[in-house]
Amino acid sequence: MNLRDRRPQVSNSFYEGKVESLSKQIEWCFLHQVGPGKLPSKPTSSSRSITAIVSPHAGYVYSGPIAAHGYLELSKEPVPEIIVVIGPNHTGMGAGVSVWGGGEWELPFGKIQIDRVMAKSLACSGIAEVDETAHLYEHSIEVQLPFLQYLYGSNFKLIPICMMLQDAGTSIELGLGLAEMLKGKSALVVASTDFSHYVPYAMAYKKDAMVSEAILSMDPLKVGKVVREERITMCGPGPVMAAMAFSVERGAKSFRKLCYATSGDTSGDKDAVVGYGSFCFF
Repeated sequence: MNLRDRRPQVSNSFYEGKVESLSKQIEWCFLHQVGPGKLPSKPTSSSRSITAIVSPHAGYVYSGPIAAHGYLELSKEPVPEIIVVIGPNHTGMGAGVSVWGGGEWELPFGKIQIDRVMAKSLACSGIAEVDETAHLYEHSIEVQLPFLQYLYGSNFKLIPICMMLQDAGTSIELGLGLAEMLKGKSALVVASTDFSHYVPYAMAYKKDAMVSEAILSMDPLKVGKVVREERITMCGPGPVMAAMAFSVERGAKSFRKLCYATSGDTSGDKDAVVGYGSFCFF
């Protein structure tokens, strides 16, 4: 395979692999009782105010209804020119902070063009490395893309960033670097993360409420501190801190929690759950 293009790795497992069945599955997410309960409609605003969202990345049957809350908010605004999707590195492959350098990403709904110029600029800044190895089998970014294509088609350019290093310093540097690089452009950051992993239902709600409070404080350092000190098994604090730093630098004044639920709420099994949160930064 040419490493400048990427084929889907988790279609037919995390989400449906055929166009018609995938469309129905995404609509199921929007209409689910844990979801927003309605389908996206045409934008109600001629301008964009959303700087970033936080969205989960498990299989759609588990986390899709929670993710749908963020994507419903995005549907109210025009298409961003550039979308940066930042996900944690689950595979242990590649550089500390890895950006895919060019070509296209192929999904069931079609291909998405990588913003080669911006990827190169990010690498030249020293904040990230052009390294496709980290992305080859990583699901955290890919799982967001069918939702984005459901809303926007392929009318945007993508910057996929995979984070193995998720300390506060690296995360905030990434967020501020993106804000500088994308100044004057219509841009959106999607921070891909799940919250507590495989803990009792009540514990997930208790622990993840602490992370939610830290996110709503608009201080990315608090997120890192809470996750570290409370030993919360959140897989993507780095992407969230980066999105927060980006949003504050871009002038965001409001961080809103749209939905929190667990795999126990969507699957019914509450013995060992994974927590999912949907947040929007305006």
